[in-house]
Amino acid sequence: MAAAAVEWSVVLLTCQRGGCVSAFQRELEVRRLRGGLGPRPPQLLLAVEDPWARLGSGGATLNALLVAAEHLSARAGCTVVTADVLREARILIMHMGRDFSFDDCGRAFTCLPVEEPGAPAEALVCNLDSLLGTMTHRLCVGSPPGVWVCSTDMLLTVPSAPGIDWNGFQGVRVIAVPGSQEYAKNHGVYLTDEQVQSSSPFKGHPLEAQGSSPPSVPWVLRSQPCHSCLAWGTLKSSVGWSCSQGLVCDIIYKGTEAQIQQCAGPDGTVPLVCGVVFFSSDATEQLLATHVIPPLDACTYLGLDSGAPPIQLSLFFDIVLCMAAGMTEEDFIKGSGDAGVRSARSVLWTALHTFPLSMACIPGSSYDYLTTSASDHIRSLTLLPSSASHLRFCKTAHSHVDQPCLLEDGSSVTNSLLEGAVRLAAGSVIQHCHIQGPLEIGPGCLLSGLAIGSSLALQGCPLRDVILQGHHIRLRDLPCRVFTLTGCLDDWQSPAEEATYLNMTWAEFFHRTGIREGDLWDAEMPRRSRCLLNARLFPVLHACEALGLEDVLWLLAPAPVAGVRLARWRAAWRMSWQELLPCLDKAAELRARRALFFLQGQCKVRRVLLGRQDSSLLPLARSAVHEGYHEAVLGTLDEVASTAGDTGIAARALACIADVLGCMAQGEGGLRSGPAANKEWASAFGHLESGDIASGVRELAAERQKWMSRPALLVRAARHYEGAEQILIRQAVMSSCQFVTVGQAELPPLGHWVQVACPARLDLSGGWSDTPPITYEHGGAVVDVAVLVDGCRPIGARVRRIHEPELRLVSFSGTPESEAAVELVCRELEHLQDYCQPHAPGALLKAAFICTQVVQFPSQKSLWAQLMESFGGTSSILAGAVMASLYRAAGKSASTESLIHAVLHLEQKLTTGGGWQDQVGGLVPGFKIGRSKAQLPLRVEVEKILVPNGFTQTLNDHLLLVYTGKTRLARNLLQDVVRNWYARLPSAVQNADALVSNAEECAQALRQGNLPLIGKCLDRYWQQKKCMAPGCEPLAVGRMMDALRPYIYGQCLAGAGGGGFLYVLTKGPQQKEALHQILAKSEGLGNFSIHSIEVDTGGFSVEVVGCDPKDSAHPAGDVAV
Repeated sequence: MAAAAVEWSVVLLTCQRGGCVSAFQRELEVRRLRGGLGPRPPQLLLAVEDPWARLGSGGATLNALLVAAEHLSARAGCTVVTADVLREARILIMHMGRDFSFDDCGRAFTCLPVEEPGAPAEALVCNLDSLLGTMTHRLCVGSPPGVWVCSTDMLLTVPSAPGIDWNGFQGVRVIAVPGSQEYAKNHGVYLTDEQVQSSSPFKGHPLEAQGSSPPSVPWVLRSQPCHSCLAWGTLKSSVGWSCSQGLVCDIIYKGTEAQIQQCAGPDGTVPLVCGVVFFSSDATEQLLATHVIPPLDACTYLGLDSGAPPIQLSLFFDIVLCMAAGMTEEDFIKGSGDAGVRSARSVLWTALHTFPLSMACIPGSSYDYLTTSASDHIRSLTLLPSSASHLRFCKTAHSHVDQPCLLEDGSSVTNSLLEGAVRLAAGSVIQHCHIQGPLEIGPGCLLSGLAIGSSLALQGCPLRDVILQGHHIRLRDLPCRVFTLTGCLDDWQSPAEEATYLNMTWAEFFHRTGIREGDLWDAEMPRRSRCLLNARLFPVLHACEALGLEDVLWLLAPAPVAGVRLARWRAAWRMSWQELLPCLDKAAELRARRALFFLQGQCKVRRVLLGRQDSSLLPLARSAVHEGYHEAVLGTLDEVASTAGDTGIAARALACIADVLGCMAQGEGGLRSGPAANKEWASAFGHLESGDIASGVRELAAERQKWMSRPALLVRAARHYEGAEQILIRQAVMSSCQFVTVGQAELPPLGHWVQVACPARLDLSGGWSDTPPITYEHGGAVVDVAVLVDGCRPIGARVRRIHEPELRLVSFSGTPESEAAVELVCRELEHLQDYCQPHAPGALLKAAFICTQVVQFPSQKSLWAQLMESFGGTSSILAGAVMASLYRAAGKSASTESLIHAVLHLEQKLTTGGGWQDQVGGLVPGFKIGRSKAQLPLRVEVEKILVPNGFTQTLNDHLLLVYTGKTRLARNLLQDVVRNWYARLPSAVQNADALVSNAEECAQALRQGNLPLIGKCLDRYWQQKKCMAPGCEPLAVGRMMDALRPYIYGQCLAGAGGGGFLYVLTKGPQQKEALHQILAKSEGLGNFSIHSIEVDTGGFSVEVVGCDPKDSAHPAGDVAV
């Protein structure tokens, strides 16, 4: 069952004015394409720019709400904004907040050290993605229509089932996280009606200012210019808090110990303010109505366009607080010192104060605020998140590292390429870097945005407790790269005389480098205003020389070395971080990250394919198509296929190319499975058939370019790449021919029949693991039993020599009562050319003549000449019977092991691509387990399973075969299985493991004679078959299995899961009639029949018999039956 998810009507991401809104809009659209917004993505995805530079979270919320209402109204066909569109809408507003000193794209796009192997498309996981997942799949599930508002300045984790009761909900609800009272001293907490012990509650407020000190007086109301609450440090909840949902009386910020104690729950924790709020539809409608009332109209883009003076509002101080039960109108309005804000609060009080404000404090939840402290930020990226999180941090995420052993535990590498020897100490982080060793990076470091050209400057430079970042900036129309260097203990805003730079006092820094205060700050700037934030430290442009990383790294150098660089540094035009912030080119930064992601993705392609790793490349292919990097990935796959020198690797690379082409078709253009014999591809296929893989891949790539213009052509091209892959699979399987040994035997007399009879087989466990390429890439194990059906060996073939130099092929099918025969005469070699088309008349028989080398095809010799020299159903068992009869008729002999491998050869010639379980099951008597190792050449080894005395008869009494009347060709199933295996879908890899282990368990159950355990293995096997080939269970067969389940130990459809024959292991003996009555009473099963089966301990038989008079009606000639 799919996990519950909110189906959003609109998702909005607010960003600062001038904050590259188009780049953020693109990021949202990409997340829609790759499935990051739930199974049914929102109708509207909008990046919304704040109309003013310092709007505040409350103003940004009101503006975003107006934009959402406008778009929904337009979609509803309205010409004016109507609140009616909000009644059933589910809206998510996410605020990006202010700039972040450790990520040029803000806290929302701060990348986390996370990989999601189960995601449909591979991508970097940002804080935005984490919060979208939390809100969509956890926190908001079950909530009524309305508006959720969420800050993106923290890593929020909640349990999969938050336990919020939405029955009868009205008004507004805030989300809280339980935390310690000690932490609450510098944070905001909610006081609810359940906790109130005094009639005069303390009125304080949560801190909202980002990058500024908290207010010193707890009861002063402030309207701060940011989008959300600020939390200091990392918070992890106590499991003792139950999900409290009382009414909020007040919001207390930096309260006294007694005031915080008043908010405590039974376990001593308090509900901390979290940047998440929900507005019901009624409350949303009232809030939206205020956007036309001055001065609140100034919060929206309409106010900007109308010339209204700007106003700054806080979501918590100015909107949420007015609904607190303990708040009076006078206290609320007078709480702000700004006249405009007081006027706005008056309007908001009138509109909203009657709505109840409730709180939900989520047990087991946690958050980690992304602070401006470097050490805290590094810690948040290197420590594992709470167990409640849906994320799992890893040491290397979406990165290629040449020597991973040099990364210490507790370090983190995300979206980076580390070439050569790069040693990274615990407690250090590398993000968005492409660097080359030898490098040694000590503890406490954050490196970000460094390109390969920076490596030389880094080599030999000791790094410890420093933050080194490369930035994309734009000075008007001039793009530039700038590097910044700070210490992990530095504070951006503390006065220089009290602060540090590069973890040393400014005085020491000046002494070591020769830099003077006048180099960094203007003389007229007050000393208390001088700080790291406004120090012009970072070179941007130089009149004569190109600048690089070395132009900031010298600041770490000892005094003798620093002197050489000082003059160059002084001659450069430098900027402070405060001056650089407005110039950051977020669009360029996002592009650079994307390019680096796919560069490391190309390394991953090489690593996975050449290392034969069981990692899926399909999510990367989808992502490459979504983001326009498919050509780069296709080029890498071409390179691997043509240079690997290994047919197995090349085949998988071609399968991956087919996947990329299929992704490019975007679900259009028809089914992936289909013919692959267009003559335009014949030349490339010819090179592959001849063993010239490099030339074949080059020609495939050249032909591919002609098929890229529309979905239908892309799908057809993908089919031909799968056809090319099948050629290489055939060549790999052909390696089994070395285990085919053919001896000489007496030539039967002319006109005498060579007759072969084979038992049927039941695969008890492990099927599909024998299928190429799974069988030689993963290794296979299948438990089979040879059986007689209604006392007979139902599969056979017979051959005789005739005088005429021609082949007369006759295939019989059906029951003896309604036998159908197809006769074919081949007199020319060209008559055999369709041997590789499984549905062509006599294809299996033609392929058998070729594989036994009775006939060589293609050949310069005619069919007549070859027959003079040689003779002087697509089932694998039938193929074995035909080949055994042909060998004998040609005066040759082959062992059972040789026949098993010869049939593998035949099925590759026939292009059915089957495995080896059928011939093992039908040619080897009794119980056995066949195995193949994960290697080439492909060799099948068979072990007979010894069962307890009398167990064979016991099984005969309990085993029945039911013909369901529902048959299905397995060819498309096989294509799907091979496609999923080559894509290394996690489900396919895990299922292959399970198939093999279940086969070994079934073999052990047979040795023990344990019927219930065998039945358990059968049931498990059927579930594994359905996992490997979804859709293989017809509805009627499912109903039949349900009807039989109470009376059996286990059941499974035989073979490829097509639904032809069902075998059941009954709880009682001799249950044929009883089961017939049960099925006869069941509706909708159609025609069925039940057959007794018994274990065949004799195996297949080969005999030479004289001319049968009953055959005189048939034309004289070679007849294969």
